[in-house]
Amino acid sequence: MLVRFFLMLRAAGVPVSLTEFLALLEALKARLAAADVGEFYFLARTVLVKDERHYDRYDRVFGAHFKGVETAFQAALGATLPAEWLKRQAELLLSPEERARIAALGGLDALMEALKARLAEQRDRHQGGNKWIGTAGRSPFGAYGHNPEGVRIGQDSGRERSAVKVWEQREFRNLDDGVEIGTRNIKLALRRLRRFAREGAAEELDLGGTIDATARNAGWLDLKLVPERHNAVKVLLFLDVGGSMDGHVRVCEELFTAARSEFKHLEYYYFHNFLYETVWKDNRRRHAERLSTLELMRTYGPDYRAVFVGDATMGPYEIAQPGGSIEHWNDEPGAVWLERLRRAYPKHVWLNPEPEDRWDYVPSIGVARGLLEGRMYPLTLGGIDRAMRALNAR
Repeated sequence: MLVRFFLMLRAAGVPVSLTEFLALLEALKARLAAADVGEFYFLARTVLVKDERHYDRYDRVFGAHFKGVETAFQAALGATLPAEWLKRQAELLLSPEERARIAALGGLDALMEALKARLAEQRDRHQGGNKWIGTAGRSPFGAYGHNPEGVRIGQDSGRERSAVKVWEQREFRNLDDGVEIGTRNIKLALRRLRRFAREGAAEELDLGGTIDATARNAGWLDLKLVPERHNAVKVLLFLDVGGSMDGHVRVCEELFTAARSEFKHLEYYYFHNFLYETVWKDNRRRHAERLSTLELMRTYGPDYRAVFVGDATMGPYEIAQPGGSIEHWNDEPGAVWLERLRRAYPKHVWLNPEPEDRWDYVPSIGVARGLLEGRMYPLTLGGIDRAMRALNAR
């Protein structure tokens, strides 16, 4: 089984060697990880992966190869059903009519005040119901239930994509810029945004100039060199990551890979859901290493084109209100920060991976489109082409 895992890692582009594979077998023989998939995951990653850039590929291969193994381990050990399974079985299956009858609590301030009161009053675990913090109910607070406007606490991922706050510290992975694109179409679409220039040291052979100079020199070879020709367009790429964007990782990685190869002057930063007072470069260190958005605007001039990539699917509070951010307290609304970025970078577009025919039914997408004055395009080949034309036209 591990030989196949080793070969899959190699096929995915993780540079693992036979020596490292044998070291992993020795570690397993010494029982450094026994009958626990989590322990084996970290042991194998430590031994086999030498560069953090390959963590994402390792995760994908590990998930594909060992899917369902943990269940088999537990069955072999005679383990009882995990409590988490029992919790999720209690989730409600509500009809559209039942969901329509569950009203929102009444706004962000009222929601947070109610949560504060519940925390003060509740003493025990609760499941179901429509008031207390618990699981599988209609309460605005808890996990694995339904409410159109709530605070998610302890749930491993979003389902309704309408939580106003998320009570947990989540970790997101960086996008992998080494993904191989199946077609060259995304690169071709990005090439609409080009302005060629030759800058730097003269290192590239000028074939036409060399032939002309040699002919003028009575046949004696006279080499002529010119600086490398490259795309001089400068691009600032802002990438939404985590939460509702998890389902769009593949297309975003393809876009990211194409942009890295197409634009010589490319700077990229991550954000979550909407733009606020800080952005970050590395998702693994996003809680410790952030860049002020104001500092970013002072660093990169208005000659940069700004491209925002995100599904804009969130609670409208996250855009319109102070304190609306799902993970921290923002003193100023996201709408204020987006407007500042628009003024700093007059040439800007937003690429949305959500299907365009869904936009009219998601309030937050409508709010974002209004702020952008319509410069939102679908993250499809046609949408990218339209966006690049818009950036060239302004």
